[in-house]
Amino acid sequence: MSKANRARGLKLLKTIRNVFVTALALAAASFGLFEWWSLDLRWRPHEISKDQAEITKILEGSGWVSPGLTGPKLYVVAYRASPQSQRLITDVLPALQKAAVDTRVIMIARADLNGAALSTANERSTVAELWVNRRWALFQNWMAAPADNWAATGLPPADGDVARSAVVAASQEVVDKLTPLLQENGIRFAYPVLIWWNKDGKMEGCACTDPRQDRYVLKDLGAE
Repeated sequence: MSKANRARGLKLLKTIRNVFVTALALAAASFGLFEWWSLDLRWRPHEISKDQAEITKILEGSGWVSPGLTGPKLYVVAYRASPQSQRLITDVLPALQKAAVDTRVIMIARADLNGAALSTANERSTVAELWVNRRWALFQNWMAAPADNWAATGLPPADGDVARSAVVAASQEVVDKLTPLLQENGIRFAYPVLIWWNKDGKMEGCACTDPRQDRYVLKDLGAE
């Protein structure tokens, strides 16, 4: 082989090696970005920068219940039979309350879907009572009881009562109104939805269905 051919061969090998090294570096960088997204970025809350006034009006005008604490406000939109809602209310809210966060829970009786009821009569009666009289103790008792074994003892029935049925419908309207507004801010509505203001005054939120999101909520609200 001539010197010229050898030189061309060496140059080609060097080019191939450089391309290979570059490809490996890009693959490593891509993997690192994916890991960052998978382990961290995807679980962070979204800043709510659009329709803030309208979202706030919907939340404040709903029938939320809370322990009446004096710290930052956190709104939680949930329904009783949701296991994700149950987990968050049981595992996360107590830590927030220890940090004086005013956990304002908005319980929903879900609307019927294709003619099938997604809520029970007892659930509707309880939601109506919570919205009308804001009884935190009732909410605690309801969450402590098995979801399918709650008798709503002593509560006025919502079914057949025009006023209380209207309150149940109002709970469903909260979801209807919030869903497109949150979508505009990158949040797909799913239970439970959390909305709050961080220490810098920014409105943030998430459909906090995964425990990996908890630490960001706790951190934002000073309850790490």
